[in-house]
Amino acid sequence: MRLVLVGPPGAGKGTQAEFVAAHLAVPKISTGDIFRSNVSQGTPLGVEAKRYMDAGELVPDEVTINMVRDRLAEPDAGAGFLLDGFPRTTPQAAALDKLLVDLGTALDLVLELVVDDDEVVRRLSGRRTCRGCGKVWHVEFDAPSQEGRCDRCGAELFQRDDDKPETIATRLREYADKTAPLVDFYGAQSKLVGIDATGPVEDVTVRAIDALRSYSG
Repeated sequence: MRLVLVGPPGAGKGTQAEFVAAHLAVPKISTGDIFRSNVSQGTPLGVEAKRYMDAGELVPDEVTINMVRDRLAEPDAGAGFLLDGFPRTTPQAAALDKLLVDLGTALDLVLELVVDDDEVVRRLSGRRTCRGCGKVWHVEFDAPSQEGRCDRCGAELFQRDDDKPETIATRLREYADKTAPLVDFYGAQSKLVGIDATGPVEDVTVRAIDALRSYSG
């Protein structure tokens, strides 16, 4: 099965991508992993991407898409894959459709993790990161025994700038402007399935797998 996972920041895409990909026995492919691999290996695309990143500029779509093309052409993706973090915009989605045609295949399904803005703010703003070991705690869902201190190493916990309410609001606006239109794009192709992404992680995973089972069945 060839899948794309979409949803706002804080929807749990990374976590669900791991579980769903493992269930389907296909590779989980994230743009972050692709970028790191190309940059660390010094590939021509990695060198080009690093030039933009070092200048603090966005990597052009063309470079990103070519990296995705190379990754999807690898043998382990031949029987299927799960894309997490790509596409982020409708032009990227159109480019993905084209490159899959070039590879002689197509997407089967786009799984949307549906969660409202208030829940996103609640999830992200409650995160606290350890300055020592880097473990992420949550003031509500996974609180340390001593407020402000890591149970694992005893170091101070802090709130990352990314997890501050004002930053989250900006990220949600950006998602609404750039990524949310993917819902209409894939809906028009009858490839979109939305699932409720609230509640325990395990429950969301069950809903996701049930949705895939219904599709494949």
